[in-house]
Amino acid sequence: MYHHSTSAAQPVVGFATGVLAPVERVKDAIVYQRCVWCGTAMYHRLLCPVCQGSELRTERSEGTGTVRHSTVVHRNTPAARNVSLIEMAEGFVVRGRVMGPPIGIHSGDRVKLSTAKDPVRGEPVFQLLDEPYRAWS
Repeated sequence: MYHHSTSAAQPVVGFATGVLAPVERVKDAIVYQRCVWCGTAMYHRLLCPVCQGSELRTERSEGTGTVRHSTVVHRNTPAARNVSLIEMAEGFVVRGRVMGPPIGIHSGDRVKLSTAKDPVRGEPVFQLLDEPYRAWS
């Protein structure tokens, strides 16, 4: 919660302090939360999914992860695109897009956060770290 004043918005000290606190915007980085009580990492949550705690600390991700699941979507776009669930090295899962041919992205591929961002959906965009060595997949 914030009280509006003429100079600047100040956080109210109380129950959910710091949950929605403004975070310094870092270009080309993913910002996530970590529960103070149990240490669980999560992406854009108000409460911890494990202990339901509201004290969440904001941290910056390294940007590396592994594709957990990827699918090809043909709807609402002129060309096919992929939608992937990326498990980040810090332990949280984020939905995003992996650059490259949609059919060539598989579970287990290592990815890194790209400088690009999906202009339509605002989701993070990743690039493959290692080219897949799949002759016939």
